[in-house]
Amino acid sequence: MDDAYAREAPRAVFEITVNGHDHRVDVDLRTTLLDLLRERFGLTGTKKGCDHGQCGACTVLVDGVRINACLSLAVMHEGQSVTTIEGVGLPPDLAPLQRAFLERDAFQCGYCTPGQICSARGMLEEVRRGEPSGETLDLAAETIVLTDAEIRERMSGNICRCSAYPQILEAIRDVVGLGAGLGAGAAA
Repeated sequence: MDDAYAREAPRAVFEITVNGHDHRVDVDLRTTLLDLLRERFGLTGTKKGCDHGQCGACTVLVDGVRINACLSLAVMHEGQSVTTIEGVGLPPDLAPLQRAFLERDAFQCGYCTPGQICSARGMLEEVRRGEPSGETLDLAAETIVLTDAEIRERMSGNICRCSAYPQILEAIRDVVGLGAGLGAGAAA
């Protein structure tokens, strides 16, 4: 792309909260949330995988809801709060879900791991809110039981090319109590 064209491209100035820190940004309207996080803020834990929303490597949480940052324009998140893997936890203060991934070896190359963890965290919040999935057996139940099939369905938007799926499932199950219904006390 021609530099002169990039300078003349329409821009937006807005405020966004990233990992608890407020920012005022000035961006080209075409800037994705993923590029804003990686290139402007240096938060490279969020990965650019397919850049088409098919792999989940770029999964972040926006106001607690998981999204593919590569498909979302940054300006769409004006006034919202974004949490990346760096906001979930950093050594030595890892979140329970991050510790479970380490303890279960729920990664091999590690490229998809940040997206997997952010997605799992968002998934656990969906369950806590009582949002059913295509695998939810009892839509009238007060508590959704996280069976292996339920977890797999809810995590199906995140691809692990190294096939660490069994360990990812185990890590999630560890955090929620081995497949029991997610209680209010579970923290990801």
